[in-house]
Parts: sequence; C-alpha cells; structure tokens
Amino acid sequence: MTPPLSPPAAVRVAASLATTALVAVRPEQLTAPTPCGDFDVRALLDHLGWAALLSQRSATGLPLERDRSSLRPAPFLDGLPAEEWAGALPVELDTAADAWADPAAWEGETVFGTAPMPAGVVGPLMLAEFVLHGWDLARAVGAPYDVPAGLGKAVLAAIEPLAELGRDSGWYGPAVAVPTEAAAFDRALGLAGRDPGWRA
Repeated sequence: MTPPLSPPAAVRVAASLATTALVAVRPEQLTAPTPCGDFDVRALLDHLGWAALLSQRSATGLPLERDRSSLRPAPFLDGLPAEEWAGALPVELDTAADAWADPAAWEGETVFGTAPMPAGVVGPLMLAEFVLHGWDLARAVGAPYDVPAGLGKAVLAAIEPLAELGRDSGWYGPAVAVPTEAAAFDRALGLAGRDPGWRA
C-alpha cells in the first residue's frame, strides 16, 4: 500500500504537477470556465499567483504586503499581459516548494496573510491549494493531471480536518458524494466541493 508523501515532499510534487497544467494553457483559453466556482482560467491564474505568494510568505513567517482585496493581480503578474501569466507562475510555485522544504517551516506559529496561525495548519492548506487548483486548471484546459497515489493521500489527509472550515469560509463548495472506495484524491476533490468527473 502506498503511504502518503511527507508534507515537504508533497508540496514539491504538487508544484511540479501544477506546472504541467500551466504549460498547457493557451491564450484563447483565458475565458474558459473552470470547476472552481465563478473563476474562469484568467481569474484562476491570478488566484494561483496570490496563493504562491501567500505560501512563500507563510513558510517563512512573513505577512503579505497586500492581498487580493487590492483588486490588482499578484505583484509578479501585475503589468504582464494575462497571456503571459501561466508562464510566470511555475518559478513562484517552485520558490514556495523550496520554502516549505525546510522542516522548520512546519513548526510553531506563522502568519497567514496577516493573521497568526499554526504552521501545521497553513502548510497542509497551501498543499491542498496547489493540488486542487492545478486540477481545476488542467480540467479547464484539457491537460492531463495524474496525481500520484502518495500525493493523493497527502491531500486527503490535509483536507479532511479543514473541509468544514473551508466550506464555512467559502474556500470550498458543498461536498460532492464520492464512493468510499474511490482513489484518495477523488475523495479529496469531493470534500472540497468538486466533482471528479467535471469536464469543460
């Protein structure tokens, strides 16, 4: 039986997997729908940009200088044509994975945006963010997205204790029923309000 990946290893694989979806994005797909609420591909790319920055800062205990409430793109995307956003994201995801590779990043208290929060809560939350939104993007643009069993188990373990909070906070939609014998990642998708069978 495949064990779940360790949290630092899972973040690294998650960043690489999301990159496979990012490199598949074509400019004409920016207005395509995604499985993620009201986000089209363009909005999802911006959201991933903010998630990458938030993840980097949280891993190092630093607050965000500004957030999505500014209604401007993530700072490293601001000023770039939206057609270039997908190409700018992989290096930021990789930087976040580098930050979470330090075991100390998972210990004690950190800052989530500007709010103090245990690092042991924030790390799994950011892991789930990368994998779920990578899947959202892959489904939207028709890219393959093969989640290794160990990563799927790590994501399920991250989402299970956060699912109710995620729904209350508006991060996740209503749970989607998924068979108990389904793969761990499909069960994680269902808990996060996504239909594993969603297609554009």
